[in-house]
Amino acid sequence: MSIQPDRDGAVIVFDGVCVLCNGWVRFLLRHDRRGRYRFAAMQGESGRALLFAHGLDADDPASFLLIEENAAWTDTDAIVRVLSGLGGAWRLAALLRVLPRGVRDRLYRGIARNRYRMFGRHEHCMIPAPEQAARFLP
Repeated sequence: MSIQPDRDGAVIVFDGVCVLCNGWVRFLLRHDRRGRYRFAAMQGESGRALLFAHGLDADDPASFLLIEENAAWTDTDAIVRVLSGLGGAWRLAALLRVLPRGVRDRLYRGIARNRYRMFGRHEHCMIPAPEQAARFLP
């Protein structure tokens, strides 16, 4: 499996059974009017391969992964980059960088480690609507 972010656009690896993570993907599908982001569930072949390629454990997923412009970002750096990439007023998300990364990431990891308990879990990964299917990797 070879994903080339320059050719294929930025790729976001997300937890396909997490209610919070699926809400995040639905939010991005609604606000990413340029279709900049593509998605790979960590439970799928592409998502697992991308996590592995970037030193993350797909069986202990506590990180959010963004691959864009031949580089990878995790945790709050990835989230801020994604939001800023939506353009418009979303660029203000870059102001979150004034908080030290350690503080931001500690908060993020606390939520990530407890996301099933706090928000719930689906039985299966989300199935995209037909018009959105091309934005999801297998």
